[in-house]
Amino acid sequence: MLSSGGKKAPIWFLRMSLEKQDTLLKMMVLTIAAILSFSTRLFSVLRFESVIHEFDPYFNYRTTRFLTEEGFYQFHNWFDDRAWYPLGRIIGGTIYPGLMVTSAVLYHAMHFLNITIDIRNVCVFLAPLFSSFTTLVTYQLTKELKDAGAGLVAAAMISIVPGYISRSVAGSYDNEAIAIFCMLLTYCLWIKSVKTGSMYWSALCALAYFYMVSSWGGYVFLINLIPLHVLALMATGRFSHRIYVSYCTVYCLGTILSMQISFVGFQPVQSSEHMAAFGVFGLCQVHSFVDYVRSKLSSEHFNTLFRSLILIVGTVVTSVGGILTATGKISPWTGRFYSLLDPSYAKNNIPIIASVSEHQPTTWSSFYFDLQMLVFMFPAGLYFCFSRLTDTNIFIIMYGVTSIYFAGVMVRLMLVLAPVMCILAGIGVSAILTTYMKNLDVSRKDKKFKKGESNYPVKNEIASAVIFMMTAFLITYTFHCTWVTSEAYSSPSIVLSARGGDGGRIIFDDFREAYYWLRHNTPEDAKVMSWWDYGYQITAMANRTILVDNNTWNNTHISRVGQAMASTEEHAYGIMRELDVNYVLVIFGGLTGYSSDDINKFLWMVRIGGSTEKGQHIKEADYYTPQGEFRVDKEGSPTLLNCLMYKMCYYRFGSVYTEGSKPTGYDRVRNTEIGNKDFELDVLEEAYTTEHWLVRIYKVKDLENRGTK
Repeated sequence: MLSSGGKKAPIWFLRMSLEKQDTLLKMMVLTIAAILSFSTRLFSVLRFESVIHEFDPYFNYRTTRFLTEEGFYQFHNWFDDRAWYPLGRIIGGTIYPGLMVTSAVLYHAMHFLNITIDIRNVCVFLAPLFSSFTTLVTYQLTKELKDAGAGLVAAAMISIVPGYISRSVAGSYDNEAIAIFCMLLTYCLWIKSVKTGSMYWSALCALAYFYMVSSWGGYVFLINLIPLHVLALMATGRFSHRIYVSYCTVYCLGTILSMQISFVGFQPVQSSEHMAAFGVFGLCQVHSFVDYVRSKLSSEHFNTLFRSLILIVGTVVTSVGGILTATGKISPWTGRFYSLLDPSYAKNNIPIIASVSEHQPTTWSSFYFDLQMLVFMFPAGLYFCFSRLTDTNIFIIMYGVTSIYFAGVMVRLMLVLAPVMCILAGIGVSAILTTYMKNLDVSRKDKKFKKGESNYPVKNEIASAVIFMMTAFLITYTFHCTWVTSEAYSSPSIVLSARGGDGGRIIFDDFREAYYWLRHNTPEDAKVMSWWDYGYQITAMANRTILVDNNTWNNTHISRVGQAMASTEEHAYGIMRELDVNYVLVIFGGLTGYSSDDINKFLWMVRIGGSTEKGQHIKEADYYTPQGEFRVDKEGSPTLLNCLMYKMCYYRFGSVYTEGSKPTGYDRVRNTEIGNKDFELDVLEEAYTTEHWLVRIYKVKDLENRGTK
């Protein structure tokens, strides 16, 4: 057989059996989806360079580098004296090591194969690599829930969905880089174990859960969702021996394995977040025992015994639980967990949690921005799952409903919602296309209406319209995802860019400039005070000791820094001397228009600084005008205009022209002329200001010698 160009056509494909053709097409689609998943996350590397993004990833990179150089034993017992001065930090007992160990294993495996690669590049490209693995796992999970067609659609969707890409672009070296893969792998193996009732699949599910626990604190969602699924199966009369074997194996083995992580320890048997899993485990034993007793007794005797057992067991469990909670053996829910149930809890009680942008409620526009057409296809997928209710479909329904609630409470959890959106949307799209594609198979000439179909005379035209509409949806989804990835999620926060008047790109590399200046121009034992956002970057890039960082485990210490920033120079000097501070670093965007600077974060410093006993003199109302406005111009509060943070940001700024038609000292972020221009610093001296004034570093003056006045 010859093609139009005179060459032989690839008839080898046609000679294959239909089953082999089907398998080959599936492999090709999955391969393309995996490659697309990896490549679409490389915008930041292509436009800038191979660099770590954001704040938390710098700590992860620093610890991974230590692990590869010193080995696991030294890593596990590492006491970091560069963090939280003067307290320090025990690294092995305060982190989830899964991310670091994964990178180290890949690094050593490639070096074993004589593939020379720097550990930094392993860290940069780890998230795109695992996103490709996530694509494959999503296919397998959706295939278990419905069929291979739905799996292929879901895999293609998750490969480019912005809600997942936001935390898995090249350089985004955070725990979520591998955690979503671990989560979906655990779910996939749980579904497999529920369908088979096999201890083999249940044990694999427990191992996947252990990997998840070692990688991310979000494992609490898994260990509550799986028991909730079992509880729902009990309530709907679907509990069986398969479910009993699966859950008991997963819970027992998974709990024992999770307790091997130092940071987790005995939490699985002591904390309130894990009590639901333990309670459902007990219910499984009770349910199975009741079924056994029912088979041995008459109906009358069984009912009498059952009522007595319910009363006794309920009383004992309630009493023991109350006593253990009252004595502190069962720890209460954490602040982050409370904030998921009550979105206003953190704002009213724990300002350090509320100050994190990731912990804010999700806006409606964010759902469309991160999910696009999935928002509309999600209900369709739920409908098809409800229409064919099975044990496994109940699980994906519960996953979808719970995750959409949590994603609405906390914007960070959009990451957990994105996979189930893709799965349910894949099921919906696949079911719609399958249904209407069948209608196109009927030949128009030979078409004869069957009995009952006379009211559907334009079946072919309607099917064509629906398929065209779905195709248009999928095309717009592809363009939207690519645009969002390119414009919103592919800019490393460590290197900023903007467009000049001529349309050319301007690079602001002030952060690395400042950190390298600290590294080469300050003593090795210098202590740097900054707001906690920048702690990880300072220790990783400047290699200097910091007071607080992004771990935010000690609210009192962070509050002390906030008090210094919000106080007058004289009062702040006492705090800085108390904490042995040598340098102070602030971020200022008034010259360039960078809105994420310390002035815009200042009210959180005030709230956190005033949340402890030593900071009771700091009142948020003092930093507002009598009209309740936060202003930095002449109408601003005198308390604000004379605090340390204001002076460090606006020192010498009053003589600088930022825009041609504006006066000196015009702040391009607040869009106003600053109110306090002419002042000098008493206890600090300017040490370094970067090219675009984004980072300003001040040296704390020594105490004056006695008798110099």
